[in-house]
Amino acid sequence: MKQLLKTVLMLSTLSLFTSYDAAASTYPARVSAKLGNAIVNATTGLAEIPKAIMISNRAEGPAYAATAGLVTGIVHMMGRTLSGAYDMATFMIPTKPIVTPDYVWQDFDKETSYRSTWQLR
Repeated sequence: MKQLLKTVLMLSTLSLFTSYDAAASTYPARVSAKLGNAIVNATTGLAEIPKAIMISNRAEGPAYAATAGLVTGIVHMMGRTLSGAYDMATFMIPTKPIVTPDYVWQDFDKETSYRSTWQLR
């Protein structure tokens, strides 16, 4: 468990310095960027729960945040985690992530959404 946490933190740190949106012009760069994003999203999906609760609390209050915010967070956690797992399985096709923002910590005050189409990188 400790090793997994260290790996996740290392990948998260690396992804801060190598933005997925960077102008990666070569196929290997685009594929590796997608794989890095996929690993980070698959492992940080749990952070969607407190994010959704905080957003709901600001917008609607604590009672709403404790109920609908929690459920929304669980749905977004599953969406981000499954999207990351899917991107790991298909990393050889360099597409943008379906989930937006690309990482859970980007635009932390904005609710997570999903692209309706796949876009090639």
